[in-house]
Amino acid sequence: MRTLLSARLGADFAKLWAASAVSNIGDGITMAAGPLLVASVSSDPALIAGAAFAQQLPWLLFALVSGAYVDRLDRRRLVVAVNLARAVALAALAVTIATETVTVAVIYAVVFLLGTGETLADTAMNALLPSVVVADKLPAANARLYATFTIGNQFAAKPLGAWLFVIAAAAPFGLNALTFAVSAALVAGIRPTSAPQPQPRASLRGEIIEGMRWLWRHQLLRTLAASMGLGNIAFCAAFAVFVLYSRQRLGLSDLGYGFLLTTFAVGGLLGTAIAARLVRAVGSAAVLRTGLVVEVVTHVTLAVTTSPWVAAGILIVFSIHGMVWGVTVASLRQRLVPSHLLGRVGSGYALLDLGGATLGSLLGGVLASAWEITTPFWIAAVMMTVIAVVAWRPLARAAL
Repeated sequence: MRTLLSARLGADFAKLWAASAVSNIGDGITMAAGPLLVASVSSDPALIAGAAFAQQLPWLLFALVSGAYVDRLDRRRLVVAVNLARAVALAALAVTIATETVTVAVIYAVVFLLGTGETLADTAMNALLPSVVVADKLPAANARLYATFTIGNQFAAKPLGAWLFVIAAAAPFGLNALTFAVSAALVAGIRPTSAPQPQPRASLRGEIIEGMRWLWRHQLLRTLAASMGLGNIAFCAAFAVFVLYSRQRLGLSDLGYGFLLTTFAVGGLLGTAIAARLVRAVGSAAVLRTGLVVEVVTHVTLAVTTSPWVAAGILIVFSIHGMVWGVTVASLRQRLVPSHLLGRVGSGYALLDLGGATLGSLLGGVLASAWEITTPFWIAAVMMTVIAVVAWRPLARAAL
């Protein structure tokens, strides 16, 4: 596999791909073991939920600032430094677990540091890719990275993380520390073929404003960013109550619910397999427009069906679209945004993405409590219809 990647996308991409694969497995292990760790320390549901919020909070607080620093600093060295720092934090957490001195406060502090590092490393990795892979290979490169995430993080790592926690509670966190160290070593070996040209240095606030202003003035990327943010409000409002929907509407058991969730991973994996070829065959504009239609159809189907099989089928289609959309948008952004602005524009996307998801999750529970369990899906369908109508013409520019 590595030889094939090196031949088609270059040896440096092979290192980047391997680093992403290793760290994604480590992240998935911690995602499974983390809630188990908090639950072993406290039975308070609020404290358990708070750990997830502590890891998400840095994106709301630091996303734009992190993007500015990604554009200021050497991106390769930044990823290496952040991954080493995350390795140290996880190793320290593993020691407190092994010595039975771990507390909720310690867990919160570590996951907050991990989340902060994520705002820097993820943004820098996305901005680093165009300096490693030539422009016309970006869709293929992004598809491989997305596939790695789906296989490593979603399929393999989570059951492994739970199993390791049962064997030895400190083991999954120690292993994740090792994956970050290996990832840092791999990225350190990359020699980008291009780098951002030096730009006149402004204040941090001025640099952030420059990036957001550039994004706002670019019609296509502005449309995509707004569609992503509003679309995540619709999606997360509907899927925030998905476990209750599965029980009450589809009549599934907890085990059935777990199997239904695997449709996201199955569809995502299929999406990564066809994304680059689909973009080449029909063009970015057709892919993006079709994606908006798929979103509307998905929400309507889930609102009207009571069949688990129909729900599973439409979720696979939706997940294929989600992966193809992600690959297409990431590749467009990496090709259209000037290299020295990639970090700031990318962090602006991330802020809209997470902000929409957070707002949608809050709205979903309120809507389902006030009306019916299917109400969030109907509202999501209406929202996505409006988004599709407004975005339809601007998305034609993706063909250019």
